[in-house]
Amino acid sequence: MASSDIQVKELEKRASGQAFELILSPRSKESVPEFPLSPPKKKDLSLEEIQKKLEAAEERRKSHEAEVLKQLAEKREHEKEVLQKA
Repeated sequence: MASSDIQVKELEKRASGQAFELILSPRSKESVPEFPLSPPKKKDLSLEEIQKKLEAAEERRKSHEAEVLKQLAEKREHEKEVLQKA
């Protein structure tokens, strides 16, 4: 946008600052953006790629479940130790 497309209208001026309004000219037909307005289309995934993603997700779920169970077992073990000391 060129500086000639902008007009500045001063509204108020004080010691603490000033207020102004920027007036922009209407958008011209020539200023069409160069980038596409819609997101790029996703490529079609093959059956193998989908299967690999599903297997990876299943592995992540199993790993997370194992970690949660491990933490729970450690917590229970700690509770037993505390009860034995009491």
